[in-house]
Amino acid sequence: MNLKDSAFLFPGQGSQVIGMGRDLAEQTDEGRRMFSQTDDVLGYALSDICFNGPEEELKLTHNTQPALLTVSCILYRLLGQVPAIAAGHSLGEYSAFTCAGTLEFARAVSLVHNRGRYMQEAVPVGRGAMAALIGADVDAVKAALESAEGVVSLANHNSASQLVISGEKAAVEDVVSRVAPPRHVFLPVSAPFHSPLMAPAEERLAVDLEATPFADPAFPVINNVDVREVTGGDEARDGLRRQVSRPVLWFETMRYLLVDLGIETYVEVGSGRVLSGLIKRTARELDKRVEIFSLSGIEDLKQLA
Repeated sequence: MNLKDSAFLFPGQGSQVIGMGRDLAEQTDEGRRMFSQTDDVLGYALSDICFNGPEEELKLTHNTQPALLTVSCILYRLLGQVPAIAAGHSLGEYSAFTCAGTLEFARAVSLVHNRGRYMQEAVPVGRGAMAALIGADVDAVKAALESAEGVVSLANHNSASQLVISGEKAAVEDVVSRVAPPRHVFLPVSAPFHSPLMAPAEERLAVDLEATPFADPAFPVINNVDVREVTGGDEARDGLRRQVSRPVLWFETMRYLLVDLGIETYVEVGSGRVLSGLIKRTARELDKRVEIFSLSGIEDLKQLA
């Protein structure tokens, strides 16, 4: 199947699962080599955590991020096709730029491992929280955020009906109470990601990013913070820095792909099917016809060959 006119989507945290990538490592030389490279960069067997758990270890942010990146990059290389454009959800933006050749793989593994550690260390455990508001009115959420006491902000705009807020625990709980959405879920995360509380992590990561070479991507990548097609290395670096403490505008990204560019074929490259579900739902709401493929293992590769 020729995918040159498609958009590749790269998943972020929440898509990890025990066993991910095992078939890639067991059945392909590229999978074995890249997992071994990740283990060497980190100095411990992240591959064993991916394949065998325990889940508590895989869910640690500094493990989750390089694990997801590694699986996405292996799948991309095994697929052997170049998309028209790509986008990644939070951590997935690093995967997208790595696959586009902007970041060298080993450097990307180190970067996202540090990113996870910095984000975890930015806020004491228990001080922050994140909550998904499902079916809430966007304007009502924004008004509640503006009037809230304490630090709380929009973290993800995932779809027309799903917003995620992040910040100080009491402030997040206050916004949830005042908005009273049809459904809400407090997320099982270890820190309030994509909120102003991540400013210390952004400052630490900026040092690493400045020390890392960034090449121009082989294909455009839509960044999270501006919903803009990035075609230069310096712009990629700047977007990844600002992304740490700012919202992931995923709904706006999907609208751009579906409406502005008219992309009809999508491939989610990595563990899980979260992004496939979001693009399917948004396409239905916008009355757009799409073809969606989820590429998470060997069997999926065979279907796209």
